[in-house]
Amino acid sequence: MNQTAHHMRIRAIQTALLDQETVDGWLFYDFRGSDPLAYQVLLLDRSRHVTRRWYYWIPRTGEPVKLLHRIEPHVLDELPGHTHLYVSWEQQRTALDSLLRGRRHIAMQYSPLNAVPYLSRVDAGTIELIRSFGVDVVTSADLVQRFEAVWTEAQLESHRYAVTTLRRIVDEAFTHVTSCLTHQRPLTEYGLQQFILSRIHDTDMTTSSSPIAAVDAHSADPHYSPSESDSSPITRDSLVLIDLWAKQTAPGSVYGDITWTGYTGQRVPSKHGLIFQHVRQGRDAAVSFVQTQLAAARFPYGWEVDDVCRDKIREAGYGDFFIHRTGHSIGEEVHGNGANIDNLETHDERQILPHTCFSIEPGIYLPGEFGIRSELDVYVTDHEAIVHGLPLQTEVVALL
Repeated sequence: MNQTAHHMRIRAIQTALLDQETVDGWLFYDFRGSDPLAYQVLLLDRSRHVTRRWYYWIPRTGEPVKLLHRIEPHVLDELPGHTHLYVSWEQQRTALDSLLRGRRHIAMQYSPLNAVPYLSRVDAGTIELIRSFGVDVVTSADLVQRFEAVWTEAQLESHRYAVTTLRRIVDEAFTHVTSCLTHQRPLTEYGLQQFILSRIHDTDMTTSSSPIAAVDAHSADPHYSPSESDSSPITRDSLVLIDLWAKQTAPGSVYGDITWTGYTGQRVPSKHGLIFQHVRQGRDAAVSFVQTQLAAARFPYGWEVDDVCRDKIREAGYGDFFIHRTGHSIGEEVHGNGANIDNLETHDERQILPHTCFSIEPGIYLPGEFGIRSELDVYVTDHEAIVHGLPLQTEVVALL
């Protein structure tokens, strides 16, 4: 990557800082790869050999400053700004004190009370050190979102491809299950997982890990993953849950992530159908809430959307069986660095930003019986919420 890209990124960061009325600048800090977000936001190569602490200060206006150890004076060469070198810890602290003098509020990868652990990358001791200079440390959560979660038009196109292709693979997977049962060919969870994985690779996509294929009681484990040596057979009159995520192989591509359920019989049992409808109502209520908020020119917070979905499932009497967040940010990693749809595992106070994407995936899990999850992806524009990969699932699919 050439230096022009890095200079453009720093200018974009300073433009974003101007929107943060009370923030004097953004301080990046890393020790031996402790903050991967710093490398991603600053467009740095994470494979480089770095063994000493470095700091990079981007003020609202003016020239950035690098604070580097003399052993590693070139680790930020691609970034613009004046360089200060230190050797001893005393020199480091003196330089930081000088750098931050007169500043009141600075952003760092910090989350108050560790509310959003995905963002909280700066250790407590470093926060104490910065505060010892009379500076207030505030969260960089929304700044990180602007540079890590907002998609380009090309990325949106890659998502459309990914989720549309995954939707087709769902149908192919269920057809494969039907064919195996009809022709009495043995099929296991692992075999179905590998079938889905092969179809992902056949369509010029890649995935961070293998898809989920879970039968009956295994579907009540949200992160169950079969293995070749430990996998249940798929037989008639069983619930089958598949969760698949993938992206194109081209650099910069973003993920699609969907979950469907089917039943290997001619008629879906009433309990399975009822649980699915409760899940669907929560899913659809969350999407509708986001759409309504955007139509009113308001971008909701992650925790608010979770509450809307979770309240529906609580009203149905299954709140204790919905044991994970409603959804997660989606980007170049399947779990991205934007706002999550979460007021259970964390209290996500990040606002959903335009041109970002997240999953909505409520589930009800009945231990020892079965679990139902229904997952779709929501892309947010300046004024509407769009779901790609239609049609959506409206009932458990009868596979025979």
